[in-house]
Amino acid sequence: MIIRMLAAAVVLASSAWAQDAPEVGEERSSSITKFPLVASPREARISQGPYNRLVIRGATVVDGTGAPPIGPMDIVIEGNRITEIRSVGNPGVPIRAEARPAPGEFEIDAHGSYVLPGFIDAHSHIGNALWGLTGDMPPMDYIFKLWMGHGITTSREVACGLGANYTISEKRRSERNEITAPRLVVHCGFPPSTPTAKAARDWVKRIKRKGADGIKFFGGNPVVLEAAFEEAKKQELRTAFHHAQLSVTRVNVLTSARWGLNSMEHWYGLPEALFDDRVVQDYPYDYNYNNEQDRFGEAGRLWAQAAKPGSDKWNAVMEELLSLDFTLDPTFTIYEANRDVMRARNADWHDEYTLPSVWRFFQPNRVLHGSYHFDWTTRDEIDWRNNFQMWMRFVNEYKNRGGRVTAGSDSGFIFKLYGFGYVRELELLQEAGFHPLEVMKSATLNGAELIGRDAELGSIEVGKLADLVILDENPVNNLKVLYGTGHMRLNDETNEVERVGGVKYTIKDGIIYDAVQMRADVRAMVQAAKDVEARQ
Repeated sequence: MIIRMLAAAVVLASSAWAQDAPEVGEERSSSITKFPLVASPREARISQGPYNRLVIRGATVVDGTGAPPIGPMDIVIEGNRITEIRSVGNPGVPIRAEARPAPGEFEIDAHGSYVLPGFIDAHSHIGNALWGLTGDMPPMDYIFKLWMGHGITTSREVACGLGANYTISEKRRSERNEITAPRLVVHCGFPPSTPTAKAARDWVKRIKRKGADGIKFFGGNPVVLEAAFEEAKKQELRTAFHHAQLSVTRVNVLTSARWGLNSMEHWYGLPEALFDDRVVQDYPYDYNYNNEQDRFGEAGRLWAQAAKPGSDKWNAVMEELLSLDFTLDPTFTIYEANRDVMRARNADWHDEYTLPSVWRFFQPNRVLHGSYHFDWTTRDEIDWRNNFQMWMRFVNEYKNRGGRVTAGSDSGFIFKLYGFGYVRELELLQEAGFHPLEVMKSATLNGAELIGRDAELGSIEVGKLADLVILDENPVNNLKVLYGTGHMRLNDETNEVERVGGVKYTIKDGIIYDAVQMRADVRAMVQAAKDVEARQ
């Protein structure tokens, strides 16, 4: 019980568990080595290539730039690079054989299929030490195969919740394609308790030497934070910020954006920047931040306290963020349970894809982060629905004015499962007002721009890395076909309901992964875990 209380005391945000480790979390990670953390070596059973010459034949291409679908197209990949993209005809008529590229060492028949750039999850976590309070942490194979089985080829891991050394080690194994995993872009969590500007600069230099790509901030002393941002720029590290309520009166989104912040995570700090008749949100007098139902319940009433759409304050904040080339990474999906808990709890995929230990982690618990629906009321859900409307309006308008919006899932919390939560984020971007092609751009090219790798990732273009998603249904017409469980559709010929869709192949670095088999592997893991628990 004492251990649990101590854990609760240090949890300040969704990934704050590695914050206080003086050497960026390495001794924290050593305390959880009992979990099966390290991903297994990549298996030929589920992966092929790379090839000297791989040709994808006859696909309809959605290139990630916002351009409409085009096909049939042939795509040539040599090693891990796209070397040719060629139109080979028109829909409904025979392919022009004379227009086709030369044969490949290996070919994929994609006639009638859709090819997209590999998806980029701009806000992810590969785990945290608190899993140990409810049972074994999910194996990395479980997390990575759910991601890859949904077409996620790049994942921006924000916080190093299992320690910097471990996270960066898995990043390097993925870069070498030794494991079945997305490429990991690692942002380690900056300790809010850092006492001085010098200590902040030293920490930033140390995390750079370790091999991190960036830093995730939660809050802290403004002088210390500004020094950390200055050093991050010098070290060419990218930055993300979850503006926790504990510091937001001193550092909101405008403050950090002026320091050079690359992306705002979720939406904390933005309504506060839009306050025009207050400085502090309207907390109940008995509010306690460590009571997560207080924290998230009142967060659902924040947008109602902000300046109204179209007001001078609304426009001024938006225009300044646009001028700073600022990125919004909203992660709508992770808060969706707040507006309809039953929907989140009863999602189609939980039965076959959610491990028993993960399911327990999602249940109401005073200690575990994100497990806060202790007594969630109708009023709470209504307030959150209203909250979503204002939040979505700002994000959609920001996009319409030329701002960058990315797709991040924050899965692993609040009934959101890896891979599935990401697809739901795409649906919620469409709900916010995005055209599906704008959604695809947020999921691909915008994410690549955020991590500074748009020269080689994020779109289907000659010269870029061969990170691709192939499926047999049209995701522009219906994003639900991206779910690993597929989409229910009535077959008019048989009068039977069928499941259609699901990613067929995920290609990363020119290597073809069998997405169907990866999802089957996850289902087998879940069933095996249930069988073990049934015998206990």
